[in-house]
This record gives sequence, C-alpha cells and structure tokens, in this order.
Amino acid sequence: MSTLHFDRHVAEQPDTVRRLLTDPEVPALDPGRPIVFTGIGTSLHAAQIAAGWVEALTHGRVRASAVNAHDLAVTSAVQPTDQVVVISHRGTKRYPNMVLRKASEVGAATVCITGVGQAEPEANLVLRTCPQEKASTHTVSHTAALTVLARLVGALLEDAASELIDALRDVPGQLERALAFRPSAAAVDALVRDEGVPALIAGTGTDAITAQEVALKLKEGTYRWVEGMHTEFALHGTPAVFRPGMSAFLIAPSGEDGGRYEDLSGFLGKLGARVLRCADDDHADLRFARTHPLMRPIVATLPFHLLVSEVAREVGSSPDLTHFEAEAWKAAFSQVTL
Repeated sequence: MSTLHFDRHVAEQPDTVRRLLTDPEVPALDPGRPIVFTGIGTSLHAAQIAAGWVEALTHGRVRASAVNAHDLAVTSAVQPTDQVVVISHRGTKRYPNMVLRKASEVGAATVCITGVGQAEPEANLVLRTCPQEKASTHTVSHTAALTVLARLVGALLEDAASELIDALRDVPGQLERALAFRPSAAAVDALVRDEGVPALIAGTGTDAITAQEVALKLKEGTYRWVEGMHTEFALHGTPAVFRPGMSAFLIAPSGEDGGRYEDLSGFLGKLGARVLRCADDDHADLRFARTHPLMRPIVATLPFHLLVSEVAREVGSSPDLTHFEAEAWKAAFSQVTL
C-alpha cells in the first residue's frame, strides 16, 4: 500500500529542524515557578523528554513535570503559579484544549506548541511548528515539537542549557545522514514475519521514552503489536511472556546503564528470541547518526520511521491511514471523539 505522505514527512525532518532553530521566537519561562509539560500519545512523549532535559541540565534545581493531558484535564490540579506547556500536533484534541481552559481559569501561564493550521488554541502564546501532516502516523511534527521544546528549555535555563542548544544545531545534518541508513533485512523480516507475535523495544533513560514513541509509530504504521519500555522494566515480570522466536529491538545506551543492555540481550538470546540492535555504528540493525546524548530523542527515532515504511510496503498496511482504510476500524472510531 502507498506510503507517499508518510515517506515525504519523514524526509522533511532535516529541513524542518533547520528552520525551527531560529523560527519561531520562544519565550523565557520563569525558572522559579513550576513548569508542567503535557500532551497525549506522541505529544506526551515529547513532554516527558522536555521535562527530562530540565531535570538533567539543572539536577532538579528547576522543577518540571510531564503529565498526561487527560489526567491534567480531568483529575489533576493546576495551580495559579504553574506554567503549563501543552503539546498538540493539530491543536484540536479535546483534553489538551481542556487543559488550556482549566489553566486559564486559575490564572496559570499557558503556552501551546502546535502545527500550522486553522486551530487557534486558547493559550497565552501559541508556537507553531510545521504544516499539518497528511499521514496519520506523525513523524515530522514530533521532531518539530521536540526542536521547539529544546529551544524553550534553552531560553528557560540560559547558560545552563548551552550544551543542549549547541547540540541541537548539529541535528539537521545528523538527520540528513541518517536518512541513508536503511534498516537491516533482519529488522524488516522481524515484523513482516511475526504477525500476531508481540515485539519489544527497550532503552534506558530518555531512550526508554523513545522506545515507547517508536513502538506507537510501528503500531500505527504496520498494524503489528509492539511494546516499548525501559530496559530495567523489561527485566521485571515482563520476562514471563518472552518466548522463542519473538523479536526485540534494543537501543544501545550512550553511557553507563549498569550493564542492563547486556543483561536483557543475553536473557532474550538464551530464550531463542531475535535481538536487533539500534545504535550509532555500522553494525546496528537500525542505525542512527552519532549525536550528543541529549539529542538522541530526536535523532534515534528516525531509523524506526524508515522501518515503518519498509514493513508497511511488505505487509500492505498504511502509515498514512492507520487502519482507517478498513471499514470496521473506521466505523468503530466514528463513535469516539478525540
């Protein structure tokens, strides 16, 4: 099945990041007030990365959290002193907009990071990223949101974030190089052949968030069940469902992980699982460009986008339509308002 829109959006990532290095202008939030990053799905993953950057760069001195927009809208409290940053691809979803209204009602400061489109979120400031994607499996808009979030963190922390901003400038070139790194035949075959057999993606630190994000992309674009989680979590309880022949995509750590990458790889290998390696070297089954550890959430997603495209062509799925081309899925989802 055609993946024309999806493939085009994947290829747009380098130029999109390059433009967003300077445009739009971003505000300087107050480091003395709590910052709440929020979104749903892919946007929640971006929120978690942003909160992680703040934590890593300030060692917890600046308080930032990432909260699911549904929970923040329905059950969690928003305080007048909060600075609420909502990430939303289209700016139209119910719960992110409920968060903005809830925050406004108590007098909290609000920023919305969203794509270029007709939606006008009710925020104190709206930061536009890129044109709306025509593919339902979002790629470039996630990369764009992370780029704007990095700049937002840079403006917030100033000198403390110089390492982050310096590393961000190199990302467009790194993404361009990574577009030429095709997934190995083994990586493609792992998902083409294993219909009905869940696959695992695991990583440590922010790579764990990347694992969750790219698992969602593979679900949307290939219709295979893929689970993303922290490497340590994968060693607790989860081994009960590991089985011979299953596939596991393990993101090699950029630093010390207590030996857990090797532990998980060895455990899976002894069970007869297929272990596929995602890393920044020539021997990886899924290769991404070498980058600063802070930029891995942006750069390490791209090989999985390429994997989605190749698997979709083999199995006849559509990353553009995410199963809405099938009447059963279309009818069922017509009853749900996102």
